[in-house]
Amino acid sequence: MKKLTTLLLGILAAVAALQAQNVFWFDKPASYWEEALPIGNGRIGAMIFGGTDTEEIQLNEETISTGGPYENWNPNGLKNLQKIRDLIFAGEYEAAQKLGDENFLSPVGEEMSYQTAGSVKIAFPERGEVTDYRRELDLERAVVRTSYKVDGVEYVEESFASFIDNLIIVRLTASQPKALNCELSFTTPMKDTRVSVPAKNQLRLEGQGAEKGGIPGAIRYVNDLKATTKGGKLSATDSTLRVEGATELLLHIALATNFVDYKTVDADPYVRNAISMRNSQKKYAQALADHVAAYRKQYGRVKLEFAPSGVPDAPVNERIRNFAENHDAQLVSLYFQFGRYLLISCSQPGTQAANLQGIWNASLMAPWCANYTTNINTEMNYWPAELTNLPELHEPLLRMIRELAVTGANTARYMYGCRGWVVHHNSDLWRITGALDYAYCGLWPSGAAWLCQHLWDRYLFSGDEAFLAEAYPLMKGAAEFFVDFLVEDPNTGYLVVTPSDSPENRPAHLKTNMFAGITMDNQLVTDLFSNTERAAAILGRDAAFADTLATMRRRLPPMQIGQYGQLQEWFEDWDSPTDNHRHVSHLWGFYPGYQISPYRTPVLTEGVRNTLIQRGDPSTGWSMGWKVCLWARMLDGNHAFKLITDQLTLVTPGRRFSMAGGTYPNLFDAHPPFQIDGNFGCTAGIAELFLQSHDGAVHLLPALPDALADGCVEGLRARGGFVLEHLEWKDGHIVEARLRSTIGGNLRIRSYDALTGEGLTEATTEANPNPLFAVQEISRPMISEKAPMRGYIAPEAHLYDIATEPGQLIHLVVSK
Repeated sequence: MKKLTTLLLGILAAVAALQAQNVFWFDKPASYWEEALPIGNGRIGAMIFGGTDTEEIQLNEETISTGGPYENWNPNGLKNLQKIRDLIFAGEYEAAQKLGDENFLSPVGEEMSYQTAGSVKIAFPERGEVTDYRRELDLERAVVRTSYKVDGVEYVEESFASFIDNLIIVRLTASQPKALNCELSFTTPMKDTRVSVPAKNQLRLEGQGAEKGGIPGAIRYVNDLKATTKGGKLSATDSTLRVEGATELLLHIALATNFVDYKTVDADPYVRNAISMRNSQKKYAQALADHVAAYRKQYGRVKLEFAPSGVPDAPVNERIRNFAENHDAQLVSLYFQFGRYLLISCSQPGTQAANLQGIWNASLMAPWCANYTTNINTEMNYWPAELTNLPELHEPLLRMIRELAVTGANTARYMYGCRGWVVHHNSDLWRITGALDYAYCGLWPSGAAWLCQHLWDRYLFSGDEAFLAEAYPLMKGAAEFFVDFLVEDPNTGYLVVTPSDSPENRPAHLKTNMFAGITMDNQLVTDLFSNTERAAAILGRDAAFADTLATMRRRLPPMQIGQYGQLQEWFEDWDSPTDNHRHVSHLWGFYPGYQISPYRTPVLTEGVRNTLIQRGDPSTGWSMGWKVCLWARMLDGNHAFKLITDQLTLVTPGRRFSMAGGTYPNLFDAHPPFQIDGNFGCTAGIAELFLQSHDGAVHLLPALPDALADGCVEGLRARGGFVLEHLEWKDGHIVEARLRSTIGGNLRIRSYDALTGEGLTEATTEANPNPLFAVQEISRPMISEKAPMRGYIAPEAHLYDIATEPGQLIHLVVSK
């Protein structure tokens, strides 16, 4: 009996320790927005400050935006297209950029901006000294909890954005009867708003999105708050609610707009809120249980645990500050799971795609408009979706792609005279696709090619041909645009994308960034043409069009190694070894693409490595997240961990954009300012340390850092329809692995450790017979005579094959 009790206590302690790993906390209220804690259900969200004098619950609804339905392609582009190409081919780059600024950019100017829904303020009367303060976010339950004591009374606040009831729910309690007194109000920086009291227990804030760039504000929004008390008295003024002598206060907050889709704004937000408010009749305990159960169906699919690092539990801002010294392994798993939490909280089926700030923004005009920046940031938001077992959260992006294909068809036709559809480097709620900002960065026509990689990757993870049939017309349309847009460079004979730029960078010796044959464009179009060609073959469609794609793909410029051993960013050898620009766009073919491989293309891999070393590690937050992914693909876990360390550098709001990024106290990524893509990029990069499946095999522990030598992970997904149900390692070596095949087919395993398992055999063919792992054909690189190249030497690894059936569990252990 004593042994049984000891075992039970050990199990309970282990469960408690695991739960504690996924909770982070502060010992004081938030003094600024980046210390507040986020909640969200995909459509609505809030930032919880945990104030003891005045509590602030800052609100967002995903469709509150400036402007209304509009398009922004420039009709002057088509008649100047040949002229700008001639200037580029003649090397008249400044004249070409001037022509681009004058004739190709949006006549509206800047894109529309995401806006705030305002805040609920809860003002408490003057009280005694606050003690025992704790404010925490529980990632296991998606609940923010604040607790503290005043004069012997414990006050507790719980907040969550219900995935079931479509409400933000806040409960405040006091440990003694009649000890809860406060005043409730709405505040907002938005103009043209009105606060009213529809009933003695209700508050309402009505407003509209602002006009911008000559586009009238079309969004109408309504925030409704309902207050319910236990004990005490509830009264109202013309703009506030007052609670006196209560023991419990329960708030239900509904937010809605008139937005239907990017071209329609005729919904009734009052009716929408009334429908949501029906759920306020549910008992609090049931509402909380329903919310947690729905959330855990997604969050609970993946676990990541490391051996205890001996670092004591502490406020999260202190943990971030000390990470470089103590390498707190539990903070790595917490940061990873926080990224999954954020994606669950800001991107659900039927919602808008996550923007630059997810759904969390307190500004009248958000930084960079909190837009959809398609030259990396929008795509980076969804890098964790398939890999970290949240595939349904990809749906909002995939739906946005379908919408952009509609608006992008007009831009392709009227701006370039091409079939298909095109997206430039920024879009917004209204799905604009024209060129924005400056020709220097905005006249980049390759966004659709990148977005289509998400369609293809989703197919590779699932093997779902029904989905591929739906996605294929989008891929074909994007490919049709480039079939028409590609032009022969008279200087080289290659087919090139022009006018275009390498996103947001330029050669050091030039003031311009408008060229032909840019490496990233070539990689993107190669990928798009290859994937569309394969999709056509799988679906038995468009054989002649697929032949056209194959022929044109072979005429694209090959990747090149320049004089410093770097992968060239431009067709010309213009890179500077001192360039530390945040964008490394020409490495797209290494990650998130997979044209470059340590095992298949050693010279190009060395070129990528040299580029990464020359660019350096410190950068903006999202760029460091990207570099975690790149070093993981380089199979260098220790360097990837160094970038994780850089990412987990504490940043305060005073840091400027020109300075390197890191992490705010609430674990939000600091560009700076806040951009959520850095969270998602680093989450994906952490997962790539333990599982990769892009290079012809499912690679177990491809890039394990020394600092994470003992641990286990469960639930990650691999291409080919495989789920890593359990992977455990000790001292850097695999102990046990279990994978489940969801659709059957050959499973090829790559491992640095020798493995054994029933049905497992050494791979005897170079190519994986599973078509979902087909390796992409690329042209051989051109190498500068000055380049000191030998080729990257990949770690030796074992390759195994096993034929699987749908649902089969594969159990692997280290060979004795």
